Amino acid sequence: MDFAKLFPLPVVASAHGHKIDMEIYLVHLLMFLLFAAWALFFVIVLFKFRKKRNPQADYSGVKFPVAIFFAVAVALFEAVLLMGFSIPFLAEQVNALPNRPDTIEVRVVAEQFAWNIHYPGLDGVFGKTDVRFLDKQSNPVGLDPHDPKAKDDIVTINQLHLPIGRPALIHLRAKDVMHSFSIPVMRVKQDIIPGMSVATWFTPTQTGQFEIACAQLCGLGHYRMKGFLTVHSREDFDKWLDEQAAAVKEAPADDFWQ
Repeated sequence: MDFAKLFPLPVVASAHGHKIDMEIYLVHLLMFLLFAAWALFFVIVLFKFRKKRNPQADYSGVKFPVAIFFAVAVALFEAVLLMGFSIPFLAEQVNALPNRPDTIEVRVVAEQFAWNIHYPGLDGVFGKTDVRFLDKQSNPVGLDPHDPKAKDDIVTINQLHLPIGRPALIHLRAKDVMHSFSIPVMRVKQDIIPGMSVATWFTPTQTGQFEIACAQLCGLGHYRMKGFLTVHSREDFDKWLDEQAAAVKEAPADDFWQ
């Protein structure tokens, strides 16, 4: 049975997305079976213990041997769902971060109410950051002006660019309150705790522009904390990266970098 055709979910644009969809289908199948079983049990009870057949209340209770069977069946289903699907997926997708040489690393710093995206630049090395240098307008990620490796770093606001087919390792941090980094089509949702660096990753399998949302109520402007993920072909991503690097290089020096 093809659940995807019978019960379509939003577009999947990541390599691991189909596994999450399968777990969603299995959980809903279990819930449907439980609902059907309880509904049937309710109808049987209404019929079996109707007033006409049982004019006097019986306080000793009635035991149904079939109830034990259903309880064991539900426990087995949940055990298979947990040990056969959830735990292996957790070990593969969450606990084991990608170590491929073509992995692209990006830092995302969340704040009320924006996503600050930090790329390491052409040297492939992130410059040092420190809260002392944070400035919402000129330095939203707190780049250290005294670190030479920070001078070619690329910073965008609400615009995340990634290449197709390469694992994207996203390091998440928050400036102020708790946020949640959510890209539904990538089947990615990760809470961001202030004071911690949390990693999540996915491999884009489809080009296009997709929405980044905050899935955690983070203040009065939560509704407008929206960003965009643009997935390019590998050639277009390299071109975009070169353009951003050239723009950073040609930007006039100011007091911040002196």
